[in-house]
Amino acid sequence: MSSKKNFFKNYGFLITMLVGIVAGCIVGAVWPGATALEPLGTVFINLMFCVVVPMVFCSIASAIANMNSVGRAGKVLGSTVVTFLVTAAIASVLMYVVVRIFPLTTGSYEFTEGEVDAGLGVADMIINFFTKPDFIELWSRRAILPLIVAAILFGFGVQMAGGKDTLVAKFLSDMTSCIMNVVKIITYYAPIGFFGFFAYLVATYGPELIGDYSRTLIIYYVMCFVYMLISSPIYARFGGGRGAAKVMFQHLFAPAAVSFGTCSSVATIPTNMKAAEDTGISKDVSEIVLPLGATMHMDGSAMGAIIKVAFLFGIFGLDFGTGKAILAIIVAVFSSVAMSGIPGGGGTGDLVLCTVFFPEQLAIAYPISIALANLIDPPATMVNAAGDYVASFIVSRFVDGKDWLQKKLHPAAAQAEAPAEE
Repeated sequence: MSSKKNFFKNYGFLITMLVGIVAGCIVGAVWPGATALEPLGTVFINLMFCVVVPMVFCSIASAIANMNSVGRAGKVLGSTVVTFLVTAAIASVLMYVVVRIFPLTTGSYEFTEGEVDAGLGVADMIINFFTKPDFIELWSRRAILPLIVAAILFGFGVQMAGGKDTLVAKFLSDMTSCIMNVVKIITYYAPIGFFGFFAYLVATYGPELIGDYSRTLIIYYVMCFVYMLISSPIYARFGGGRGAAKVMFQHLFAPAAVSFGTCSSVATIPTNMKAAEDTGISKDVSEIVLPLGATMHMDGSAMGAIIKVAFLFGIFGLDFGTGKAILAIIVAVFSSVAMSGIPGGGGTGDLVLCTVFFPEQLAIAYPISIALANLIDPPATMVNAAGDYVASFIVSRFVDGKDWLQKKLHPAAAQAEAPAEE
């Protein structure tokens, strides 16, 4: 009886969430009018968005403010950014290899040209990615990256004023705990939200998965799941040592399911936080890596950028050769930083890709890229957000030592060895 109780305690939420997803897919497939259920999913996503903005600011600022030293904070940030760039580059290269082996297009297309806004210049894009002209503009899910920059600066400011001994540091810590409890309350509604969201998604996009679009989507969806299932244990093993892959797989499903269901890395931050806490990842590591990863760690988006460029090269009858591939990989890695963790996000990144590779066909290429972006959003976000949790293993290795997980799993043994090491 006790084992059954523990099972439902540990997996009850995941089971109800899966039931909601499956039921939504079935309803969306058999009832075209299921698009009317979209508000059920939108309510859940909006609730998460409203709470996640203050949570991102408080968690990052609190993590830095309550660290033992400024040096540790800098080490965490440095390790985090390098990890994100390396994994995004690996994902991009792998996707390029796949699209070269399996061509995305076999036929020809007829297009209707549309109008495309001129967009922002490079200087304006940099300014808007990292800053806002007014304080109030920071408090928006559409300004997550500037908000993270502000939180980092504020955290270091608290560090310089006395760090964890200040009242502000304690306030930030308490505020983060309170917000996490609010998130816990909201997640009780998640199965209903997922039901409505997936019913809408299947009813809206299901009929459009035809021809070369279908081939492209199948290749991308399969690649995302294969990449996540193969790269995650490798990265976890590198970051956490022996047994890390097993521990990681015990917690990976929750963030993967939430991100796939919400199409939002930002909305997955609370679930990732819980997974990191249950794993034993240091709080100051998870509270920097995970919110930062929601905007900057975009392996799925980097792969998506490559497949969109390859698709466009194919339909325009152009050769996606090695020289262009290198440029595409570089652009994919760095433009993925611009792809914020919101459903259907990344429009700016799409414009960057199309401007670089298809300036003469921009009015055609951009709408096609946007359409693909919407269709590949669920698995791309899954790879992005679930990868945030896995990346925290790697950062922990560089910050807390390569045996950090063993110390969490076997604290008694670690304490026994401590005197001998001294």
